[in-house]
Amino acid sequence: MAAKSSKTDLRLLRNIGIIAHIDAGKTTTTEHILYYSGAIHRLGGVDEGTTTTDYVPEEQERGITIYSACVPFHWQDCRINLIDTPGHVDFTAEVERSLRVLDGAVIVLDAQKGVEAQSETVWRQANKYNVPRLVFVNKMDIVGADFANCVREVGERLQGKPVAVSIPIGSGSPKDSDNPFAGVIDLIAWEACWFDNSSPDRQDGKVVRREPIPEEYLAEAQHWREKLFDVLTEADEEDLLTTAYLEGKPIAPEIIRKVLRQRTVKNEVQPVLCGSGRTHMGIQLLMDAICWYLPSPLDRPPVVGINPKTGKQETRSPDPNGPLAALVFKIQADQHNEYYYVRVYSGTAKAGSRPYNPGKQIKEFLTKLFRVYADPTRDKEPLDEVTAGDIAAAIGPKESITGDTLCDPQHPILLESIHFAETVVSMSVEPESSADRAKLEQTLNILAREDPTFRWHTDPDTGQTLISGMGVLHLEIKAHRLRDDFRLKVRVGKPRVSYRETLRKPVRVWGECIRQTGTAPLFARVELEFQHHRGPQPVTFVNALEPGKLPPVFVQAVEQGVRSALQSGEVGYPVIDVLARLVNAEMHPTDSNEVAFQMAASQAVDLALKDNIILLEPVMRLEVTVPEEYLGPVTADLNARRAEIKDIQFRGNLRIIDAVVPLARTFDYADTVRSLSQGRASYTLEPYRYEPAPDEVLRRLLGEES
Repeated sequence: MAAKSSKTDLRLLRNIGIIAHIDAGKTTTTEHILYYSGAIHRLGGVDEGTTTTDYVPEEQERGITIYSACVPFHWQDCRINLIDTPGHVDFTAEVERSLRVLDGAVIVLDAQKGVEAQSETVWRQANKYNVPRLVFVNKMDIVGADFANCVREVGERLQGKPVAVSIPIGSGSPKDSDNPFAGVIDLIAWEACWFDNSSPDRQDGKVVRREPIPEEYLAEAQHWREKLFDVLTEADEEDLLTTAYLEGKPIAPEIIRKVLRQRTVKNEVQPVLCGSGRTHMGIQLLMDAICWYLPSPLDRPPVVGINPKTGKQETRSPDPNGPLAALVFKIQADQHNEYYYVRVYSGTAKAGSRPYNPGKQIKEFLTKLFRVYADPTRDKEPLDEVTAGDIAAAIGPKESITGDTLCDPQHPILLESIHFAETVVSMSVEPESSADRAKLEQTLNILAREDPTFRWHTDPDTGQTLISGMGVLHLEIKAHRLRDDFRLKVRVGKPRVSYRETLRKPVRVWGECIRQTGTAPLFARVELEFQHHRGPQPVTFVNALEPGKLPPVFVQAVEQGVRSALQSGEVGYPVIDVLARLVNAEMHPTDSNEVAFQMAASQAVDLALKDNIILLEPVMRLEVTVPEEYLGPVTADLNARRAEIKDIQFRGNLRIIDAVVPLARTFDYADTVRSLSQGRASYTLEPYRYEPAPDEVLRRLLGEES
């Protein structure tokens, strides 16, 4: 297959993600989008393990998305790079790094359950990167589907500004409803849309029939259309539709879409559509909306970075002829290759080129470039080059990791990296054969490079290899990969909590390294202030020395010494939420070097932490959905687990419990809540924050180590 360029009209390019709470129907929606666009020729199913984006055997067996998958397709005149992301909170890093490089997103909601816990998480992540979004209310064909409630919850629970652009004709299935979900009303085109599923050769909803709105739905449609115009006329600066609307004149759909696009791109409103992947309804209207309302790379602000030479802020616009600026947002490894997924913000990445990684201060080699169709090992298209605004995969880099910048060596820029949550759960993992230990360590390094929320280390006291991640399922998947993908025979221990430490009170100390004996005398003294500080990173370092007091290379050594020493606190856990400020330093003209300043900084950390730490435990946000008759036993059990119940909401005969609970008390929760509710309750857990652990937890840990 001949390689080619990825160059396309940027106005017609869309980089979008599909994000949702688990089981909202995200992957089924994605599968229909790919089918209707012609990217695939047969509809797969999640239950059958045949969907395009869930191509990993573990995903097919469990029926969940684990890894984000990128698939390009065409619709209308647009080329769309679609990324399907996981819904399970253990894999939230896949959502985080996808949203970092996307221009728009589709939030999928379950029509019955509305806004769920992970819906809030992905919405916050989209807010973090200011990503414009659409909302698709899926599963309108199930019992209890409530479109109006979903729209209301987007406004109330997510603080969004939803505007319906399509509404359902009926809800529920023929078995449980007198008025089942049968079609969709397009409020802008002012038409009813029916999706042919009746004849044997049209069971996939591919044919859309547009007809006048049935008379019995005109009043409801008019109600929603007025709400749409109320929002759009709030900021109709060009008066494209306000005057005509107030005078009762007809307004062309193209004018409405233009105003709606302007508001959506500015992230002022979120168009809401509805349908059902299971009954093949409403997906084509969603695809139209992606093209009409979500931004192209040209609609997004220029990407911002720092010039590593001058330290000044610079921007890069999506100009294919500008200097290269690209971000590595995902690494996917197998036994043969590592695929580096990159978003090119400016310039052109060329196969065979050597871009500069300013964070690592090295040049990388882009051996090959590909446009990937979900599974990079099977279906990929070679490219000569990838131009600004586009997404592709590369083979060749060796040192770069997720969040690293690749740029023009003559015009260096360091883009903002991607920050991920702290790990909360650990397990021991040991090879069954000592001969496999080296291979295990090599493989763990590969897994850590591709997943920023997965870490491993060897316990210095026990010699055990510990893997850490975002949850038990997360680590089970990693253990599965060790066994199946990399053919390693390993034993995995029980899950344990990953505690953290922080400072009890501020302190100011001197650390020193003074050695006058031996062939290489050393001298360094540093004064550091340490205080509690919750910033974007676990440890914040500030150089408060007066200019010229210490050479920059020695300041870097102090920072390295501080960060290294804080990896293990007084109890042995990493120290977080700390601000270290370098306020004074002394050096010797011949005896001072980087090693001396690293050692002095390390001693300062030891002195600052001595008898001055608070043990922190991970606290999880827990949302339990339980029938009303089981509410009492479930809440009583939560109280026994040291949970703090924040709120209890009503949804029909169900109760939604919003609580926070220590992770250490949740490992057996699945079995317990199933028993207490006779299997009728469901729940979701997600990392919330680290909070001080009770004194008895610290005493127990110290007793175990004594």
